Amino acid sequence: MTNLASPAPFFGRRVVAAAFTLAVFGWGLGFYGPPIYLQAVREARDWSLVLVSSAITLHFLVGAVVVANLPSLYRRFGLPAVTKSGAVLLALGVLGWAVAREPWQLLLATFLSGAGWVAMGAAAVNAIVAPWYAVRRPAALSMAYNGASIGGVVFSPLWVAAIAAFGFPIAAAVIGGVMVVTIWLLADHVFAHTPQSLGQVQDGEILTQAVGTSAPVERSLPGALLWRDRRFLTLAAAMALGLFAQIGLIAHLFSLLVPVFGGPAAGILMGLATVAAIAGRTMVGWLMPQGSDRRLVACLSHVVQIAGSLALLCAAGTDVVLLVVGVLLFGAGIGNTTSLPPLIAQVEFSTADVQRVVPLIVAVGQGTYAFAPAAFGWLRTLSPAEGMLVFVAAALIQAAAIALFLVGRKS
Repeated sequence: MTNLASPAPFFGRRVVAAAFTLAVFGWGLGFYGPPIYLQAVREARDWSLVLVSSAITLHFLVGAVVVANLPSLYRRFGLPAVTKSGAVLLALGVLGWAVAREPWQLLLATFLSGAGWVAMGAAAVNAIVAPWYAVRRPAALSMAYNGASIGGVVFSPLWVAAIAAFGFPIAAAVIGGVMVVTIWLLADHVFAHTPQSLGQVQDGEILTQAVGTSAPVERSLPGALLWRDRRFLTLAAAMALGLFAQIGLIAHLFSLLVPVFGGPAAGILMGLATVAAIAGRTMVGWLMPQGSDRRLVACLSHVVQIAGSLALLCAAGTDVVLLVVGVLLFGAGIGNTTSLPPLIAQVEFSTADVQRVVPLIVAVGQGTYAFAPAAFGWLRTLSPAEGMLVFVAAALIQAAAIALFLVGRKS
């Protein structure tokens, strides 16, 4: 009797888990970390808020330049090597924030941290997961991107506690070291594999095109043609506006909630916004019908966030119920603002072009939202009721994002 070996389990599931872990560290150190580093640096050096805030903006701008060039870096050095390098640069950059004695040293550290974290950010997660999934990519990406939200849940309090207990330099060295070791192992044992190298296929089985599923467009847009394409321009601009509104509001939401709820309760409410973000992203990833217009799904997500902004506006800084409802509604769309544009790109561009489109739209978005906290801070100074203009601006900007998503639809 012949014993037939059972096929190996689909490795894509392990890839998603590894990408989730990558996102936890990437966002935990590179996205949610800088606001905490800002406070730690100011307390240690007594530097101006303008100086340290400018360092954060530079951190994100440097990242925008690097992420736009990720495809060429992957082609030249390979995804595992680029990912390892990103982890090392991010760890060195955060340590540089902690030990900087002069402003120029702080700005140099932001170049390292900004360049490093995008190799563990949205475009990187997409590049890691996309080769393994096609039909099931929405669900796979939603699970991997949830690591970004968990990064905020875990690392925001972790940084505060570690810095208070051990000081910023030791906290940065230990946390950065753990990250480098973890990402190095994942790069060698997970990210180094492809479906072809393991003899597997996307989604773990040969899937025929489901009825009504939109296949990727096979037209190619080489070079500058991409920058003249209506769908690319509207997708990049819509993502940038959505992120600008989102980051701008989130940056100031905690301080607007504290007068009503107090610090601890406001912190809990911000944590619930993150829970809502995970729930919203997961629901879209698993429940979005095959063949659905993903631009319309993105519009619906922004409509929910606009409803949240309006609830916060109508609360007038006093109505507790409306404030809670507003935070939860706004939070429900936070994750989708990052995860839906790559899924839109999947069905609107050729397979080759998607590898360029996703890093570019992420770069445009990051270069735009780097200025959002400052812009929304300026809006707070224009009205006696500090939060009113912030909520109005967030709603209007997201309405503009909806308009761009609609303009870019197939005619």
